[in-house]
Amino acid sequence: MLRTKHLKMEQLIREMDSVLVAFSGGVDSSLVLKVAHEALGARALAVTAVSPTFPAVELEWTRRLVAEIGARHHIIEGDQLVIPDFVRNDASRCYHCKTDLYQAVGKLQCDLRIGAVVDGTNLDDLDDDRPGMMAAREWGVRSPLVEAELTKAEVRELARALGLSNWDKPAAACLSSRIPRGTAITRENLSRIEHAELVLFQEGFHQFRVRDHGETARIELEGSEIARMLEVERRARISAALKQLGFRFVSLDLEGYRRGSTTTR
Repeated sequence: MLRTKHLKMEQLIREMDSVLVAFSGGVDSSLVLKVAHEALGARALAVTAVSPTFPAVELEWTRRLVAEIGARHHIIEGDQLVIPDFVRNDASRCYHCKTDLYQAVGKLQCDLRIGAVVDGTNLDDLDDDRPGMMAAREWGVRSPLVEAELTKAEVRELARALGLSNWDKPAAACLSSRIPRGTAITRENLSRIEHAELVLFQEGFHQFRVRDHGETARIELEGSEIARMLEVERRARISAALKQLGFRFVSLDLEGYRRGSTTTR
């Protein structure tokens, strides 16, 4: 079954003749790039958009993975903070972000005369409320993982089989997703979220989020990692580091990590 889906995705991409892969460094877009590179060679290019919402550590991931795959890599600069509808941070935030992204990618596609733009949306993503998907469809972006009917679990399984080093990489998301809806997005709060999450990364945590609630940093961890956070010295180090970033209070969410948990104030 997985082999059949792999071959279907490969055939779909081959029929596109040349592709730009919207590449975030996550396992989904990595699998798309890997299969595209195997099917099309130099006619498959990765494109990564760099902006204040994209952590520097993730940019390093993208560079490393593209080199691992052997594909070409284009990096484009963006800044969603100049878009008032994005900064307002309402329910349509992701739509405006993705519209800005695909407008820039569309220009690159035209300049390079590339046949199609593809993304890493998988079948399970269709169950989520994702306004960004509407922008992708409006710009004609295709989703080979969806067309081949690959779920997230199958993506990881196939990525592992193909030797991708990030097959078990935790899910990542735009830094603005850490800010409750209705709270304006600023360069300052994006920066302190990025630095706060770097603290947790350096402490060895695997899947986490630091949610920004003004004076309070709310930390979400996988349930299996909560006990490590409660170690006295580690807890003190993390609390001190986050307070240096401007948070007055540092809290641990006992419900653990969950996607989309900061949609309201």
